[in-house]
Amino acid sequence: MDGIVTDVAVGVKRGSDELLSGSVLNSPNSNMSSMVVTANGNDNKKFKGDDKMDGAPSRVLHIRKLPGEVTETEVIALGLPFGKVTNILMLKGKNQAFLELATEEAAITMVNYYSAVTPHLRNQPIYIQYSNHKELKTDNTLNQRAQAVLQAVTAVQATNAPISGTTVSESAVTPAQSPVLRIIIDNMYYPVTLDVLHQIFSKFGAVLKIITFTKNNQFQALLQYGDPVNAQQAKLALDGQNIYNACCTLRIDFSKLVNLNVKYNNDKSRDYTRPDLPSGDGQPALDPAIAAAFAKETSLLGLPVAAVPGALSPLAIPNAAAAAAAAAAGRVGMPGVSAGGNTVLLVSNLNEEMVTPQSLFTLFGVYGDVQRVKILYNKKDSALIQMADGNQSQLAMSHLNGQKMYGKIIRVTLSKHQTVQLPREGLDDQGLTKDFGNSPLHRFKKPGSKNFQNIFPPSATLHLSNIPPSVAEEDLRTLFANTGGTVKAFKFFQRDHKMALLQMSTVEEAIQALIDLHNYNLGENHHLRVSFSKSTI
Repeated sequence: MDGIVTDVAVGVKRGSDELLSGSVLNSPNSNMSSMVVTANGNDNKKFKGDDKMDGAPSRVLHIRKLPGEVTETEVIALGLPFGKVTNILMLKGKNQAFLELATEEAAITMVNYYSAVTPHLRNQPIYIQYSNHKELKTDNTLNQRAQAVLQAVTAVQATNAPISGTTVSESAVTPAQSPVLRIIIDNMYYPVTLDVLHQIFSKFGAVLKIITFTKNNQFQALLQYGDPVNAQQAKLALDGQNIYNACCTLRIDFSKLVNLNVKYNNDKSRDYTRPDLPSGDGQPALDPAIAAAFAKETSLLGLPVAAVPGALSPLAIPNAAAAAAAAAAGRVGMPGVSAGGNTVLLVSNLNEEMVTPQSLFTLFGVYGDVQRVKILYNKKDSALIQMADGNQSQLAMSHLNGQKMYGKIIRVTLSKHQTVQLPREGLDDQGLTKDFGNSPLHRFKKPGSKNFQNIFPPSATLHLSNIPPSVAEEDLRTLFANTGGTVKAFKFFQRDHKMALLQMSTVEEAIQALIDLHNYNLGENHHLRVSFSKSTI
């Protein structure tokens, strides 16, 4: 989107600079703003912004503290979820803009929403208030670029027809090609579930189908609207935005597909038009009542929740199937604040001959600090795992559900239990329950630890660190081959021989190797650290 917009018309630029030099605007903390709009090249009209947030409502909004390089399209996208945007005026030199919405109601909704959730553009907080002006009078010849962007957006909102005669660049607004969007999520430090995507993208129209998958070690999704226009609006408003503060960035393109074929309704894929579909792969089917609630979800949510830069506010989600999404949403990314949501996971279909509390601690410990593990006495293919907070249980569930451990596909769901009980004093439970609360092996105990940035889905390639100088490639290849798999490739980091990448032949083999060798003593007081890598060799 960069490079779409040059300065707003020269007349505006010169006039506003003359008027504003030495004015209150030079103080970065000032709420006042004044600007000139040259209506016909001669007479100057002086615009003053409100000096308080709760001024008289107006459909014209004054936006301050914009990042220098921000484009008209990005500012328009702030208003799109709330209604039609009818005019925009950028004050490039002053890092400000005026945005006019079609109705006062839309503007009131937008101001109320952004007073609760600080909007961000390009990771910078910006400020929105009512203007003293009831409408923006701008001369189209002087505000051509902005008008072109607006016309393009309006054309997209109104019709699927190709846009002609506009000067806006191809990257900003292209005719809607397909009702299907391809979504990639960068910097995924927190889980993004299918339900969270449904929440966000429903703001722009009815979402019919979603398929999620991991490709090149990145979480991706295909999402289908009923109408290509909705896909266009969603792409325009959401591409490049963060779902949570400073992470989980949406990268959105049109898919070459025009229709998705969904076979199962489960946590990986869903067809909202067919609540009767089976869940597949032994998962419990989606309850018909819950499926019906999905159809009503959009109307029940009211305000747009995540169609905005910045953070998701906690979602008031009306059905049980999406409760997990609520646990992950809104309560993330706040250092020192323990997250809500259920901390206990139920893991089933385990290999009861092989599984131990220690092996579960090691695997689930990749995604959070495991506090307690209890293998169920009467059902040894199931276990309860208590994580340090709700984000971590979400993260572990989204990454480990459906993975293979000791030859069996494990199922991970949220448990109804709030904590894992330890056995009563003096009672022998055959070592099935273990308290790891004080373990020195927790990866996420230190706030701001680098480990938070290196959380990836299980992959065949492992990242090894803390390797002592005396250990050679051959030693490590042999060590990992002894876990029962085949080592396909190995590479030391060029600058730092304490670290290496090692590739097993399958994800299952890599999971096994991680369980067996994370914290393995390599001598010289070096314990090997193993995690999943997003790279391939």
